[in-house]
Amino acid sequence: MAIEDIITRMQDDKAGGVPIRTVKSFLSKIPSVVTGADIVQWLMKNLNIEDPVEAIHLGSLIAAQGYIFPISDHVLTLKDDGTFYRFQAPYFWPSNCWEPENTDYAIYLCKRTMQNKARLELADYEAENLARLQRAFARKWEFIFMQAEAQVKIDRKKDKTERKILDSQERGFWDVHRPVPGCVNTTEMDIRKCRRMKNPQKVKKEHIYKLMKSDSYARFLRSNAYQDLLMMKKKTENEQGRRTSLEKFTRSVGKSLTSKRLTGLMQSS
Repeated sequence: MAIEDIITRMQDDKAGGVPIRTVKSFLSKIPSVVTGADIVQWLMKNLNIEDPVEAIHLGSLIAAQGYIFPISDHVLTLKDDGTFYRFQAPYFWPSNCWEPENTDYAIYLCKRTMQNKARLELADYEAENLARLQRAFARKWEFIFMQAEAQVKIDRKKDKTERKILDSQERGFWDVHRPVPGCVNTTEMDIRKCRRMKNPQKVKKEHIYKLMKSDSYARFLRSNAYQDLLMMKKKTENEQGRRTSLEKFTRSVGKSLTSKRLTGLMQSS
């Protein structure tokens, strides 16, 4: 079953989806959230998973692709507790998304600085990214600032609850495409880049190394990246073997012809 089919079923109330609720906070309400524990229980029940660890692992893979995200953390993993998560809007799903540019990221960060909300304050790494982008795009920063300003004006016209949900979904999107330092970028964009590159084998090796760091060795051995690299290695070895055999054959024929010439010369003399 595809991830998007699982996500669609999880949000279907009539088919026994995960309970989506609005919860009360200290001075406000948090709309449209689910708990990590509810997601784990749903995965175990509906996908016939017996081991909670396996369900958590699957949920973390879904989160890493950006289909669900924690509302108060930039690290996209699933926890089997009361941590609040939100479903990503289909507009931001990997299958529907364009590959974002650094200018898009600069506009997003710049927009965040214009909104006086504690939940929209930049994290340290985001502030550093903004400063770096401002230096890189110094000549076009006025354009970036104007674009951010225009988006803020549009956002202010939206309903407060809708704006709160959309802000978190946009942040979840960028947590996938510009992840926290130390987190692996798991977007499918990496695979498409790999196919366009002149040296895909090197890229696959790097991707496999990331898999080994972030996943168990057993799952790594079953990964498509490892199998592809294995096939490429066998193909290379076969080609080298054929070349070696051809070289041996050529040398053998050459020695045979030389021996025959020498024998002929000796007989003629």
